[in-house]
Amino acid sequence: MTTMHTWQSTDEIEAAIGRMADQLGALLAARAIDRPLMVGIHSGGVWIAERLHQRLGLQEPMGQLDISFYRDDFTRIGTHPQVRPSDLPVPVDDRHIVLVDDVLQTGRTIRAALNVLFDYGRPASVALAILACRDGRELPIEPDVVGLNAELEPGEQIKLTGPEPLTLRRGRVEPKASQPASADPNAEPDAGPDGAP
Repeated sequence: MTTMHTWQSTDEIEAAIGRMADQLGALLAARAIDRPLMVGIHSGGVWIAERLHQRLGLQEPMGQLDISFYRDDFTRIGTHPQVRPSDLPVPVDDRHIVLVDDVLQTGRTIRAALNVLFDYGRPASVALAILACRDGRELPIEPDVVGLNAELEPGEQIKLTGPEPLTLRRGRVEPKASQPASADPNAEPDAGPDGAP
């Protein structure tokens, strides 16, 4: 059973993305980075990255990452994950990367995304931009740019729905009845441990 309600409306999300674009523009200027490669993590991270890419007027095509086979809970989510193709349109070696995701919780999705990136090459740097940052970090990963912050009650999740319109929903998602007893009740089978299903 799922009991979720709208936490942030489309207008509030667009305002948060505007703040992110301002923060990111200032960060890139401070680091003298003029040609960053923006990369979104499927799916919500891609939706946010597309908007940031447009707001910042970046000329190079945007990249997309799928982390399905890099997750450390892969054996717990079954043998049929929703796999989408990764696409990095230019080499990542010595490039400054802006990695974008929708929700940051444990840090495990970002760890997996970094593993994917480094399989493609060795970036000069990686900056992390997150739409919604929530409590529950398990790894020492912190974003450089944040649109929204949330403190949730135990068992609560945030889920970005989209791509048109974008809304953030908040609430509780009950474990499926068919889930094995040994499975992690906090595992999120679609978006990964940093987002929500």
